[in-house]
Amino acid sequence: MSKYMPEIKGILKRHSIQLPEAIREASGIRIFGKRLKSFVFSTDVAVIKNTNADAVIAVYPFTPQPLITHAIVLAADIPVFCGVGGGFAPGRRVVNLALDAEFKGVMGVVVNSNTSNGVIKEIRDTIDIPIIVTIISEYENVKERIEAGATIINVSGAENTNKIIQNIRNDYPDFPIIATGGFSNDSISKTIKAGANAITFTPPTASEILSTIMSQYRDKYEKERFKG
Repeated sequence: MSKYMPEIKGILKRHSIQLPEAIREASGIRIFGKRLKSFVFSTDVAVIKNTNADAVIAVYPFTPQPLITHAIVLAADIPVFCGVGGGFAPGRRVVNLALDAEFKGVMGVVVNSNTSNGVIKEIRDTIDIPIIVTIISEYENVKERIEAGATIINVSGAENTNKIIQNIRNDYPDFPIIATGGFSNDSISKTIKAGANAITFTPPTASEILSTIMSQYRDKYEKERFKG
């Protein structure tokens, strides 16, 4: 017999970003006692504050800065996993950023796909929170990433994402995998069936949401005008 789950909605919180229901099919990853299935991919504190995601992956295409990490952690009421670089930044800086992020209260750190295994090992020797390593190609050596200290693999391989996940699952049946699942329930279900434990979802931007709302307002005024 299935259990009935009561749902409570507020008037002001009713308008928020709801992630696709298919993500609930995922097994999730239990981190420090919290089961996480959905990760919203954003650094926008307004979006982060108004979503039903289980956690945040805050990665951005600029040099990571502690002030940005602090602002996101301060605004979020769900666990935060923040990017600490690993691409162009020197290894020592990446390690220091990871340690600072742990001190600021993030649940885990995310490193770029071109981060060296040596840097990952240094991070692993320095912090106690999970290290999420991004995999973008089926030709990457996942074994070396795991041996270097990766706690979770984050697969972001565009149209090859499911194939990459399946390849990893063949060698590592139980290793934690987060993956991008697209926008539809169907594509997300396929990613979960391929072996992803959790899904990252890229929400619409605040400007896109606002544009939709403004369009609805304009339609409303047009209808009222013709009624008059």
